[in-house]
Formats: sequence, structure tokens, C-alpha cells
Amino acid sequence: MSGDAGDTATAAVPAATAPATDTGFGARLTAPLLLGSVLNPLNTTMISTALVAIGHHFGIGAADTAWLISVLYLASAVAQPVLGKLADALGPRRVFLAGLVVVCASGLVGAFAPSFGWLIVSRLLLGVGTSAAYPAAMAVLRDEGRRVGRRPPRPVMARLSFAALGSAAIGPTLGGLLVTFVGWRGIFAVNVPVSVVAFVCALVWIPADPPRGTSAAPAPKLSLDPLGIGLFATALTFLVFFLLDLAHPLWWLLAPFALLTGVLVWWQLRCGTPFIDVRMLAGNGPLARTYLRHGLSYLLIYCVMYGYTQWLEEARGYSSGHTGLLMLPMSVAALVCSLLGARTKGIRAPLTVACVLLSIGAGVLAFVSDDTPLAVLLLAGACFGIPQGLIGTSNQAAVQEYAPAADIGAAAGLQRTAQYIGAITASSLIALAYGQRADDAGLHLMAGASAVLGVLLVVLTVTDRALRRTAR
Repeated sequence: MSGDAGDTATAAVPAATAPATDTGFGARLTAPLLLGSVLNPLNTTMISTALVAIGHHFGIGAADTAWLISVLYLASAVAQPVLGKLADALGPRRVFLAGLVVVCASGLVGAFAPSFGWLIVSRLLLGVGTSAAYPAAMAVLRDEGRRVGRRPPRPVMARLSFAALGSAAIGPTLGGLLVTFVGWRGIFAVNVPVSVVAFVCALVWIPADPPRGTSAAPAPKLSLDPLGIGLFATALTFLVFFLLDLAHPLWWLLAPFALLTGVLVWWQLRCGTPFIDVRMLAGNGPLARTYLRHGLSYLLIYCVMYGYTQWLEEARGYSSGHTGLLMLPMSVAALVCSLLGARTKGIRAPLTVACVLLSIGAGVLAFVSDDTPLAVLLLAGACFGIPQGLIGTSNQAAVQEYAPAADIGAAAGLQRTAQYIGAITASSLIALAYGQRADDAGLHLMAGASAVLGVLLVVLTVTDRALRRTAR
């Protein structure tokens, strides 16, 4: 965003209107935001060590269990910007609480699912419910910044990123332990107590939403552009169906996808309150490039999160619990580097380091086999953990820098949409590479494609002039 947009968030309420001793952004405000924000990333990665067990239980292969990944991302890709707009228009606290109710329901459906179809329903509800937390949290912090007369400090924003990154990073380890000691249904059931605790904390500690549309809290009109949402969701669904069977591609699906995408762009350019502000994105190159980098980065990260863990179980013969422990170095590296990323003043340097490490990690995976030493397997995981920490905090800072302040909820939602589209593509690449079973050849195919994309990410990062000018 421009400097003026950033100043708007600060100037919306003069500093003199806040008590001198009230610095805002306390632990009680941020605790429920952090707890709610862990649910989506935790569930995106926690299931990675349960896919094989679920497949064995229902007698299906990797190409079918990939839908448990894709359906959550498909729902989240659409719901994140929608709920971000709702948070901006109706109030973030209301949206945050409603999302937690849906998460609790999804956990109950998954825990008692009698068939694989019900697991799909559970993941669909989970995608919608968890999509409320991140954009609503960003909007809560924006409102608090207006109240106390200053922008949310980067360390506070970093905590939000740390919670998301930390939960995503420990997901495979936690998932492996749950599958080992509780069974794969524990992956779904764990959402019930977490969502209940988050709901109670939010109800007690998050302040009531300020009146919307006032000078103290300007907000867009409640117009969700249902046609734009429908076009986007339908086009993305056609794309997902195409991607999930790349071994036997249904080329005809690309025709309706292209047509719907064209109609979507045409409509967004003419709609007064578009679902996706195409005109703003076209004129805001730094923000658009941030979304592109974020989506590509997570395509690589999720290839490892799902593809590597399945290979460890099916090709190397490790149990779900052992696989989770093997992913622990990646988890620790991501947690440590998210803290380091929060302390950096720039964006370009940590992103460059992250992209280089993604390329190196993919290169290592391209040569592993049944007899690869355990130390090399651990090193490969760590090479992907460090980028997780650096990419999350840096791209979040970039969105905060470049997005219009009044629309930070919707902008944050679109950032996650880019992430989920990358994840959908990753699940499609895994389905193509593995088919019904993870093996060395499939892992090498996936790693080779990831290495090429990693090099592309390095080029996109080092050539971005906007990042060179950014100093946080």
C-alpha cells in the first residue's frame, strides 16, 4: 500500500484521545486471536500424518485422500476474503465468534464420520469456520490501533504470524502422536475443545465491536458481491477438478474455467463493491507480487508437508508417530525463524534466504531413496522449516505495508487465498506424482518440479524493486 494508506490507520484516531497509560495490544486481547488463528494452519498440516491411516480405513488411495486437503483449501480460498469483508463491515469480533462455532461443529462431524464422504463435509465446514480467524484478527488489531492512536507494532503482528506458523509447523508431529495414541479421528476431535476455549476467551477478552461506519471506525458497506463470489468459487472448483487428475487430465474442464475467469474479471471491473478488487490489484504491484510469492512459496512447502510425510510412511515404512517426530526439526526451525523474522527490519533479505533454502531442500529430496541416511532426511525437513518461519512473517509484513488500511481484513483474506491456491496445486502435484502409493519416483518428480519453482521464487524476490525500498 502507499504511505498514505498506512498513515490512515494511524491517523484515524488522534493519539491524544487515548489515555497516556493505555498502550493497547495487551495479552488478553491477543490471546484469543492467537488461539483462533492456529486452527486453520494446524488443521492444514496435522492431517498429513493421518492420510495413510484414513486411506487404509476406508480402502482408498492417495489420489482420493488428496480431497481432504483440497476441499479445505477450496473452502478457505473462497471464505477467507468473504469473511474478511464481513469482519470489515459487521465487526471482527462477531465474525470471529461465528467462525469458532462452525469449527466446533466440523470437529464433531469428523470425529463421528461413518464414511469418507462425511470427512469431506467435516473438512468443508472446517475450511469455512477457520477462515474467520485470521482476517478478523487483523481487523481487531486495526480497530485497537485506531483506539490507542498508533499502528499495531510489528512484534504484535509477529505473534499472530508465529501462532499460525508454529501450529502449522508442529501439525505433522501432533498429528502423528494423535494417530498413534488416539486414532485418526483424534485429528478431527481435537478441534472441539480448542474452539470452545477460544470462543470463551474471545467472548470475555475481545472488546465489543465499535460502531461501523463512524469516523472512528470507517467501514465499507455490507455488499458481498454474491455474483463475484459465485463466479470465483465455480471457476476454482473447475480448476481443482482438473488438477486432481493430472494423470488422466480432463482437458474440457479448462474451457469453463477460462470462460468463468474471463467473466469474473469483466464483472469485477464493473462491480461497485467487487469481491476481488482487480483494479486495485492491477495498480498495486507490490501487493499483487506479495500474493504471488506467498502462493508459490506455500505450494513448495505443502508439497513437503503432505508428499514427504506420505513417502516417509509408505516408502520408508515409518509409522505415523515416527514420521511426526522426523518432521520435528522442520517444526523447530520454523518456530525459531518466525521469531527471527519478526526481529528483522527488512523484507527482501529474509524472503531471499527463504527462497534459496526452498530450492536447496527440493534438490535434496530429488535424490533421497530407501537407503538415504536418517540425518539427510532430517536435514531436508529443516531446509523447509526455516523458509516457513521467514516467509510467513515477511509476507505478512508486506501485506500490512502495501494493503489499504481500511480493507486490511479483506487483504489478509486474499493473502490466505493465495496460500490455499498454492496448497491446492501442491495436492494436485502429489496426486499426479504418487497415484495410489507414494514411492521414490513420485517423490523425485515432485521434488524436481519444486526445485524449478524455487529458482523462480528467488528471481521474483531479488528483482522486486519495492522490496528493496521497504524498511520496517
